[in-house]
Amino acid sequence: MSRPTISARPRDARGKAVAKLRRSGMLPGVVYGAGLESQAIEFDAREFESLRRSAGRNAVLDLTVEGNGTAQPVLLHAIQEHPVTRLTLHVDLLAVNLQEERTVDVKIVITGESEAVDRLGGVLLHLRDAVAIRAKPDDLPSGIELDVTPLVDFDAVLHASDLRIPAGVTLVTDPSESIARVQPPRIEEEPVVAAEEAEEAEGEEAEAAAEAASGEGGQPAAEGEAAPETGTEESA
Repeated sequence: MSRPTISARPRDARGKAVAKLRRSGMLPGVVYGAGLESQAIEFDAREFESLRRSAGRNAVLDLTVEGNGTAQPVLLHAIQEHPVTRLTLHVDLLAVNLQEERTVDVKIVITGESEAVDRLGGVLLHLRDAVAIRAKPDDLPSGIELDVTPLVDFDAVLHASDLRIPAGVTLVTDPSESIARVQPPRIEEEPVVAAEEAEEAEGEEAEAAAEAASGEGGQPAAEGEAAPETGTEESA
């Protein structure tokens, strides 16, 4: 079976010397496992990044260390990244026995379209981002597909048992565990209180205006009564 390959050489740099090694374009790492003694190694940083993008997660690589002509199958066990630049700082490679099954976490890959999202305006909720599976190294997938087409309404729920498990792979996560569902859209209520307060304010303004008008013109005369005289009486 053809696998991606990566070449390395034994690493002597330790401590502060590792920073200088990175500046020269080399990446520090270590390989261990499968009965091997832990060995510090270094390899070309660009070659590793290219291989990492193309091979994907859980891919088995054939590692060749300078001075040892035999290729060793390995997995990317751990990758240390810079917290800001996200550049790779250090890599742990795990030598594996291709005949022994391993249990790993794999990400869930969403496929298909949900009517509850497209037609009803709901929001797809990912209740889990990954599941645990068991398989031989060469059968480990980079992801497990989940078709969300059955999510036709807000009551439908997809479980781990609905995942598309490839041949040679065993699902370790509980099959009854919920994986995805669709949440109904949020409906905002009208600001009733604000409307009532606006009506109240309008009423108070109208009342104040009426009182002001009454104060300026005095009380109107009742029907059938003469209005009071406002001028002064002349003496005879």
